[in-house]
Amino acid sequence: MGLTRRVIPFTRLARGDLGLVGGKNASLGELTVQLASAGVTVPPGFATTADAYGELLDGHDLRTRIQEQLDRYRDGVALEDVGAAIRSLIMAEPLPEALRHEVTAAYEALGRELGRAVPEVAVRSSATAEDLPEASFAGQQETYLNVSGTEQLLRSVHRCFASLYTDRAIDYRERMGFDHLGVALSVGVQAMVRSDLAGAGVIFTLDPETGFPEVVVVSAAWGLGETVVSGQTDPDEYTVFKPSLKDPALDPVIDVRVGAKRRKAVYAAGGLTETVDTTAEERGRRVLTDAEARRLAAWAVAVEEHYGCPMDLEWAKDGITGELAIVQARPETVQSRRRSTTLRRCRLTGMPGDVLAEGIAVGEVIGAGPVCRLDTPVDLDRFPAGAVLVTSVTDPDWEPIMKRAAAIVTDHGGRTSHAAIVSRELGVPAVVGTGNATEALPDGRPVTVSCTEGSRGRVYAGLVPYEETETDLAALPATRTRVMLNLADPSAAFRWWRLPADGVGLARLEFIVAHQVKVHPMALVHPERLDAADRRAVDQLTEGYLDRTRYFTDRLAYGIARIAASRWPDPVIVRTSDFKTNEYAKLLGGRPFEPVEANPMIGWRGASRYHSEGYREGFALECRALRRVRDEMGLTNVIVMIPFCRSLPEADKVLDVMAGEGLRRGENGLKVYVMAEIPANVLLAREFAGRFDGFSIGSNDLTQLTLGVDRDSEALADVFDENDPAVTGLIRILVQRAQAVGRPVGLCGQRPSDDPAFAAFLVGIGIDSLSVAPDSFPAVKQHVATAECAEPAV
Repeated sequence: MGLTRRVIPFTRLARGDLGLVGGKNASLGELTVQLASAGVTVPPGFATTADAYGELLDGHDLRTRIQEQLDRYRDGVALEDVGAAIRSLIMAEPLPEALRHEVTAAYEALGRELGRAVPEVAVRSSATAEDLPEASFAGQQETYLNVSGTEQLLRSVHRCFASLYTDRAIDYRERMGFDHLGVALSVGVQAMVRSDLAGAGVIFTLDPETGFPEVVVVSAAWGLGETVVSGQTDPDEYTVFKPSLKDPALDPVIDVRVGAKRRKAVYAAGGLTETVDTTAEERGRRVLTDAEARRLAAWAVAVEEHYGCPMDLEWAKDGITGELAIVQARPETVQSRRRSTTLRRCRLTGMPGDVLAEGIAVGEVIGAGPVCRLDTPVDLDRFPAGAVLVTSVTDPDWEPIMKRAAAIVTDHGGRTSHAAIVSRELGVPAVVGTGNATEALPDGRPVTVSCTEGSRGRVYAGLVPYEETETDLAALPATRTRVMLNLADPSAAFRWWRLPADGVGLARLEFIVAHQVKVHPMALVHPERLDAADRRAVDQLTEGYLDRTRYFTDRLAYGIARIAASRWPDPVIVRTSDFKTNEYAKLLGGRPFEPVEANPMIGWRGASRYHSEGYREGFALECRALRRVRDEMGLTNVIVMIPFCRSLPEADKVLDVMAGEGLRRGENGLKVYVMAEIPANVLLAREFAGRFDGFSIGSNDLTQLTLGVDRDSEALADVFDENDPAVTGLIRILVQRAQAVGRPVGLCGQRPSDDPAFAAFLVGIGIDSLSVAPDSFPAVKQHVATAECAEPAV
């Protein structure tokens, strides 16, 4: 068919051309032609065809000679010997003259389009079997960046053809059952984006770890994108909430995590690329602004909607023009294949040993075995099946080893690195970006790798017992009583999105402060009251913030937003901070602001702090974070809840402070609840109901204050009983009085999880909701359904 059978510009390709130019190039053509109206920018280029590759194989009976080598592999010859032999055969066969001519002509035409005689281009392999919904060949073949000049281009094209038979590609096709000679290779030639002078990265249109579909996750690092994909650097990560993305008045960026970004890929002096260290200033600075993250996310959503499936894209920013571009797009092939109605859960059942290394958790599973520390992937023979692979960084050459591993641990990499992507596909836990695993984990030592404790993965000493369970969520019964979740850790919130919960009944703000903010809010308002050591520590923690209080509101808002997004649009009840004074004092910079109390459990805590001179400015920061989440990010499903409110005048004072910070009950749909954990809240339920929109029973504190028992006292543990008639009587009274004036009542606590009879009691008195830990949800849902079918309590 002449020229069009060997070389085709992107503008004449579509996703239906996968058999002609492979998934990668077909997708670039689809984006170029179909997504321009959505504003998506794709650098121009062209692709060689499968027919052109076939012409190369037709020379000197190359197909037969390749098949002979593959037969040797199946007869037991080493993979690396067979792969090297096939690649040598392909490189020894000259490119057909017609192909050389057409590639040269297309390259010159691209130069005229760009206004440069010798343009720099990216040369990427695109196999005709890659980017299928059932398999991902991403990274199996070679890519060459900053290629310039005809001869370098033709040499790179030839090398791409040979890379169809890299060791990793042969192994992958064998494992996936693909016919080697039935797969052809196309080469994409695309104008380079000068991201070596700016940044690049990866976009997923769902959370790559959990499959949560309502966010776009953008990874970003300085320089060319190969360091992000390969895992050589720890990138920034921007989480964008899709529902808020639809409203231009809202800021949909609900989380930003600044990565270390210690390395970047740049143009090399003699052509192609090299990797260099970043500067200290680059490591601390964000690669993208919120506006840029939003634009990339909007493009990604447009691509996802066009394709009708979750997508994995690569982007780049030009450091000369400042323009953003999409340079690759493929269907996401791991999370999108999971059954959304099945919840797989792993948990440690034994006491963990010492934490030997810690990093980013990948996989939500657990693996254990002896450490096998490798520097290169050529040591396949000395890697025993079921060992824990420990190395600095992985690339596709590691895949034959990775598939034999019980777990993977790397020094470098983020959630979109090669190690992370492949481990998810294999179902193997990985802890990436530890920084020191190759030094901290001795060869041969038994370890347990846990990725089930939130966003941080941990490598424990020894073989810790664990269990795996699966729950069919579709089999859970519907209930009249709402069953909600208690969530504290924002980094783990997305993992529970599949649970058919009715929202979040308790999100504890103090957990976010302790684990993500890490500093006392008053220390940011009044740094002059800190000693020199704490002042230095605060300065280091808040580096990059001219206004230190903005650090607090940013980190707090991001944490709240992740939890609220995970259950949108169902209600998410966020309890304002309820540290005791001794707990506040342990925060960085906290001691100058906290008195020493004999019994902090019934001291200066909860609502009493919010209007007092000693903490009012700190509470104002909490309010600003909550207002940002609701009004700026658009997560209006957040309900604010006030803990430990002792009296009606105290309630009025707190509501006045909130209104002064822009959180006025009723405005923008804001509801404010109160914890019912003091007998006064029950006795004056009608009066509290006039000030608040709902109640949530804190059964631990209510039991403590009803029975006069310190809930932390070991000596009185046998007296502390939520089933005591005095406690259950107060709960019954509260439900009756609150519901009589139209106020809902819930209970957030562990007791319904541990005691089905207590859950049945609550259902019997008509409580509106129960809120339980996520791992208890399936069992409690069953308990509630059983209780609802029983005779109502009298």
